[in-house]
Amino acid sequence: MSEQASRTRSYLLQFFGYNHLPAHLQAVSKPFGDLAEKMWLDLPGNAETTTMLRKLLEAKDCAVRSLLLKSDF
Repeated sequence: MSEQASRTRSYLLQFFGYNHLPAHLQAVSKPFGDLAEKMWLDLPGNAETTTMLRKLLEAKDCAVRSLLLKSDF
């Protein structure tokens, strides 16, 4: 097992869950969750990886909110 795979999961990964969302939002959220898991396994556990997860989470939240937006302002 690689060093990355054996380290403690990042607390940020919990926010990439999507099973609680309706199907149309899951379709947008799931690819972000999959990418977050892959990057966590592939990258070293350092501050840059944590920053990457935070920015990916922000992008995921924006994508989901874009489907929830009632009207453009």
